[in-house]
Amino acid sequence: MRARLIGALILGLGGVAILLALANWQFRRLEWKSGVLDQIETRIAAEPVALPDRPNPETDRYLAVRLTGEFTGTPVRVQSALEGQGAGYRIEQAFQAGARRLIVERGFVPQAAKIPPAPEGEVTISGNLVWPDEVDGFTPAPDFATGLFYARELSELAAELGTEPLLVVRREGPAGGGALLPAPVSTAGIPNDHLEYALTWLSLAAVWLVMSAYLIYRILKQAKGETT
Repeated sequence: MRARLIGALILGLGGVAILLALANWQFRRLEWKSGVLDQIETRIAAEPVALPDRPNPETDRYLAVRLTGEFTGTPVRVQSALEGQGAGYRIEQAFQAGARRLIVERGFVPQAAKIPPAPEGEVTISGNLVWPDEVDGFTPAPDFATGLFYARELSELAAELGTEPLLVVRREGPAGGGALLPAPVSTAGIPNDHLEYALTWLSLAAVWLVMSAYLIYRILKQAKGETT
């Protein structure tokens, strides 16, 4: 009986300790992730700067930039969705900024709406540099005949639009009216579920503690000759 009691104590305390350690790890991850998101938000909303000569996906991700130039060519659509609007398309179009020709994401158009024309002539816009990672093994190939893409794959978009593989998601500045809706970069799509995970581990620790206490209670009752 004594061995059973010791075993139950070890199992109970060991399980609670492991679950609390996992909860603590998630709380530390939450603190780290919150700091990262704060840094990203600060970078997104910073005062726009000139486009770097050689933007780096690591050091220049979400960099706020200002461009002056003209929209050119025919835009393409990237199937997407916008909160509160449902399904639709991100509108990507070539933008000639001096000697640079890059991709500008003008905004979002609901699925049933027509794509409004881009403004003519020289405009100044601001936005953020983005290197999307949206392609996986289930992503359909682009439909080049209709200009429909299913992900923002920069090399394919650049080849279709005749630009360098560089994307600026517009935040401010003219890009066409009508049904076009702004869809600037934000941290809304970056998951931060560490608090939920931590609370789950804490809940499991509480359940484990109660079950262990009940098991010890039953062992002690049996030791006294009680069976109920």
